[in-house]
Amino acid sequence: MNDLKSKAKDPVPGKQGGLNAEIQSRIGHQLRAMYDDVVRQGVPDRFVDLIRKLDGPVATPEDVNNDGRD
Repeated sequence: MNDLKSKAKDPVPGKQGGLNAEIQSRIGHQLRAMYDDVVRQGVPDRFVDLIRKLDGPVATPEDVNNDGRD
């Protein structure tokens, strides 16, 4: 069993790993096309509203504890 593991770890002589330039180029082109489509979709309105709320004024401890009886 150890012989199988040691053989699996040895690289094939004369063969290098990785992808050739043409395959890398195709993958890059496909990824750009996919992400460009996502960018064109924009941000949903519910996320815009949430971001506006998060960017709004921050409540202070006095605001939270104030029961309106001042």
